[in-house]
Amino acid sequence: MSAKQKFLLEHNRLSPLHLQATTSLLSRFRIEKASIFKDNHWSVDKLRRPFILWLTSFTSEEIKNMS
Repeated sequence: MSAKQKFLLEHNRLSPLHLQATTSLLSRFRIEKASIFKDNHWSVDKLRRPFILWLTSFTSEEIKNMS
């Protein structure tokens, strides 16, 4: 299992339904926030809060279109 998949599983386990993520959302997040990534390291402790803030900046319709 990749680091990205582990991050996704842990994030979704801890999140309510409206904050559940997909691999495509994580990929877009990584592209848009490339400056906070070191290699392919998906640290839940470091990236989950920025991911949630990024995710909540979109409407539910925008999220559906991204997924």
